[in-house]
Amino acid sequence: MTVERRLRILNCCSETKQMDTAVNVAFATSDRKVIDQHFGAAESFAIYAIDRNTASLIEVVQFGPLDMDGNESKLTAKIDALEGCVAVYCQAIGASAVNQLRARWIQPIKVAADTSITQTIRALQTELREGPNAWLARAIENRQAGRASRFDAMEAEGWDE
Repeated sequence: MTVERRLRILNCCSETKQMDTAVNVAFATSDRKVIDQHFGAAESFAIYAIDRNTASLIEVVQFGPLDMDGNESKLTAKIDALEGCVAVYCQAIGASAVNQLRARWIQPIKVAADTSITQTIRALQTELREGPNAWLARAIENRQAGRASRFDAMEAEGWDE
């Protein structure tokens, strides 16, 4: 299973400001309106950058047809597509996918069928304003630590002119 189509939405004016404070969250969806897909069988993910006051659709990843054969190798492309996300909301998810996502510091969150993406984003924004719960606080902390270690790694590489 591979990514069939990937659409990234760039907005140069607001992107830099939002990148500093936003978290990227994915939603398993067939219509980009509701969360209605099982993680392993998801046709697509809508990925949003969300901060306390704004939310922007930044990417939509669509997958080709897949066999429902229990083969877990198809999870790799889906998990790779979520690089940079702190969470993925889905209707259902298997234990293996949960373990693989958590190994990459991506929090899987199961919600009721046809949960509104817009309402879920609003709830996340309220949580960001009022104080995040444990998984979201960890995600923000890991994201900030990752930024700092990125610069340490660049310094360790040295500078050649």
